[in-house]
Order: sequence, then structure tokens, then C-alpha cells
Amino acid sequence: MQTASKHALRVAVHVPVAAETLAALLAGHRGALEADPVMARMLAILRAPGALGDFGIYHGVGEIGLGWETFAPSPDANPTLGSAGAVEHSPTVTLVSWIPCEAPAEAIDAALAALMEAHPWEVPVIEVTETRLLMRAPA
Repeated sequence: MQTASKHALRVAVHVPVAAETLAALLAGHRGALEADPVMARMLAILRAPGALGDFGIYHGVGEIGLGWETFAPSPDANPTLGSAGAVEHSPTVTLVSWIPCEAPAEAIDAALAALMEAHPWEVPVIEVTETRLLMRAPA
């Protein structure tokens, strides 16, 4: 089998979810993703037509990781969770997807803008890195 590689942007969005959502996911209840309002918005963006998660014959491709994030808002912060000056732990789902580098710039910008707009945090954590995806070469 021959392989090829494809340049892409890796997009990782750290999405805060309700503690009940994370507990349900850890217990194996995948439907909890759709029931959580913040995660549902992020999944809708991933599944919408556009550059995010587009693998040609597959659309809305993403990876979901479960965990917690920790942070301490400064006195000048207006945190969505916790209070300024106090250490906080947030139940978090990390949603990872990819955008083909050959996607039009406006499609890339639209996907990233939609994620930023839907994210509830004062300072969203959205990572964008260049990567290479290993693909099967056409026969």
C-alpha cells in the first residue's frame, strides 16, 4: 500500500462542558455531547458545510478528548467559571479537527471565526497548528 501526505491545519478547541456532561461521557453515554449546549454549538460548526473537518468523502471529522483544565483568573478577569484570584478546574472536552491547507482562505477564516464566536470563555483556548496527515495514495 502506498501512502501520501497532505498538509492541513490542526484545530483544537478546548470546550467547557457541564460537570454532568463530563461524568456522563466518562460513563460511556455519547449522547451527552449533543445534550450539552456549548458542545452542541461546537459540533454544529464542525458538521456544517465548510472547510472544518472536510476529508473529501468524509465530512465533520473530529476527535474528542475528555478531561479538565485548570486556571487562575487575574483580578482584572471576568471569568465565565470561578472567580478572580481563585484557582478553578473546568470539565472540558477537547474537540480536534482539521482544515485542508488548500481550502480557500475565506473558508478557513469563517470556520475559525465561528468557533471563536460560539466559545463562551473570556479567553477561548483554540489552537491552530500546521500538520501533515498521512493518507492512502490513490491506486
